[in-house]
Amino acid sequence: MKKTLSIIALSIIGFGLVSCKKDENKPQEETLLSGHPKDGIVKDTAAQAPVLPATGQENTTPQPDQPLTTIALSESNFDFGKIKKGEKVQHVYEITNTGTNPLVISEVKPGCGCTAPEFTKEPILPGKKGKITLSFDSTNFDNNVQKYADVYANVEKAPIKLTFTANIQP
Repeated sequence: MKKTLSIIALSIIGFGLVSCKKDENKPQEETLLSGHPKDGIVKDTAAQAPVLPATGQENTTPQPDQPLTTIALSESNFDFGKIKKGEKVQHVYEITNTGTNPLVISEVKPGCGCTAPEFTKEPILPGKKGKITLSFDSTNFDNNVQKYADVYANVEKAPIKLTFTANIQP
């Protein structure tokens, strides 16, 4: 009886491994340097994330289809100083649209789950100001910490990195 159960268990495991295995006889997806018809193959490249040339990493945050503008930050780094472990603190970074087109912040991605972002969702008109608030939960940290959030917007050098530091005391 034990031998039969062992054979059945091994069969199930073996079947699971075979069914998950990639079909090696299947041709691999063609790599295309461009989607231009002169290449003989036209693919829908809209669903593929663009590859950043400098790093080779995929850009998973879509940039808005907005004309570029320029910005000024009140600051890009903030120091909370000494705070008690478990304290929740927040800081508002002010952003001014110094360009001629509306500024659209599409996303703010914090570096870890301890930081929560809030930001101006509507387009910020030229000459007007918007806000990006970063809230930090110090519960799981001790001593000096430095955290960041990447701001994706219709500016030339996106993402914009906002940072903060804190000294977590017991």
